[in-house]
Amino acid sequence: MLGELEQNNATARATPLVDERGVLTNLLISVAPIALLVLFYLWLFKKQSGMLGMGGFGAGKKFQPVDPEKIRVTFKDVAGIDEVEAEISEVVDFLKDPKRYQAIGAKPPKGVLLSGPPGTGKTLLARATAGEARVPFFHASSSEFVEMVVGVGASRVRELFQAARTAAPSIIFIDEIDAIGRKRSSSLAVGGHDEREQTLNQILTEMDGFSSSEEIVVLAATNRPDVLDPALLRPGRFDRSITVHAPDQVGRAQILRVHTASVKTSPDVDLDALSRITPGMTGAELANLVNEAALLAVKRSRPAVTQRELLDALEKVRLGTVRNVIMPAEERKRTAYHESGHALLGMLEPGADPVRKISIIPRGRALGVTLSTSDTDRYGYDENYLKGRIVGARGGMTAEDLVFGVVTTGAESDLQTSTHLARMMVGRWGMSKRIGPVQVLPEEGDPRAAGVSEGMLDTVAKEVRALVEQCHQRAFELLQENRWRLDSLAERLLEKETLDDQEIYEAAGLHRTTAPDPATPRVNSQQ
Repeated sequence: MLGELEQNNATARATPLVDERGVLTNLLISVAPIALLVLFYLWLFKKQSGMLGMGGFGAGKKFQPVDPEKIRVTFKDVAGIDEVEAEISEVVDFLKDPKRYQAIGAKPPKGVLLSGPPGTGKTLLARATAGEARVPFFHASSSEFVEMVVGVGASRVRELFQAARTAAPSIIFIDEIDAIGRKRSSSLAVGGHDEREQTLNQILTEMDGFSSSEEIVVLAATNRPDVLDPALLRPGRFDRSITVHAPDQVGRAQILRVHTASVKTSPDVDLDALSRITPGMTGAELANLVNEAALLAVKRSRPAVTQRELLDALEKVRLGTVRNVIMPAEERKRTAYHESGHALLGMLEPGADPVRKISIIPRGRALGVTLSTSDTDRYGYDENYLKGRIVGARGGMTAEDLVFGVVTTGAESDLQTSTHLARMMVGRWGMSKRIGPVQVLPEEGDPRAAGVSEGMLDTVAKEVRALVEQCHQRAFELLQENRWRLDSLAERLLEKETLDDQEIYEAAGLHRTTAPDPATPRVNSQQ
């Protein structure tokens, strides 16, 4: 047909039914999905690397020194821990004027470990160091180093110390170092444990390795120094280990003055008296106490904080928030006798802490509370005092049994306190003649793992039971002999619901005398 058309001079045009793509188009269509997939994975890898601090094999997280203008805490704001402040001041002084020490050949400590209970001022002391030192101050938390990807923590440690060396002389503060400084296990570790150990190894190398620098001082804080790796605590790494304890009475008064400096107070405020009835409270708890008192003053429309607000705030912090619960008359009476039993035994037992307040107003989880605090601090306890504590703890349960002939669930906290004290006396403090001067119950873990036999544990259980029963019998005899005092105290408590120390001793017909052996505060509560 095409030949005939050409012979007759006809123009023939043909269009294919299917258009064929060019080579370039075919190549683009085949490569495009792979290219998009590669670009997606590159974007995802870059994003993850930025979150992990690796920066896509580039620079990781940049550690910058703390801006001195943002730190408004100095050693003037640190009170109650003068000996710790003196140790840190020496480090700061060396970094300010190193030539004076180098002239004699003295070297600064490479590391200072601050350990102690929560709220004692470890982090505050580090902030004060940053405010006092005129050198770059780098702050890091242990949680910033630990990641799921192995090697990230060690990389961040290198970056932190490299930044500190660049700005040397400088100070590095690592908070909660026990998160990465725990003792290394001998077994094969994988995953997060392996990452933590690599991070610890990098810290050990940076602090006292071939790349160590004498112009960097490392401060670290922890609540658990007992779990730290020995290699971290040896001289050359953390040369000094300073324990920050709860302040004593003088220290508490100083801390209260620091925190009330920015609060309007009335002339009747007696911080020395307040410090005497707050033994065992840390700096953070005292700061919270002052703030609660200020909030109460605002709520009551007072122009300034008075002593009443401070005492009410202490009652709220120690005893809990008041609950609006209407108790039946029978249960209210039983609660009054329960708390009166605690208070009366606290007043009758020799050397017991003075009773400060009794209340049958429900607070927190308790239906009633008895607050006993000492006038001064005490750091050691003898066997007679501890037995008196157990006797006092059994007072509520014994009073209910004596008056009503029943035992209620309100004695749960008392049973827990008395049993715990008895177990510690027998199993840890060597106060049992039958067990002897040995420690049977370890601080942590199963005693059987330490080689204690089942027979010894049975003996401990029998001794604990005998000690508690002996103290319970003593409590029963005291309350039975002073039944009229118990009734008088319970009646006055039912009438007023809350009694202070003077009203308590008057209702019981007793004269308050200063205890020769002061002790830590205790609170007995009926739950």
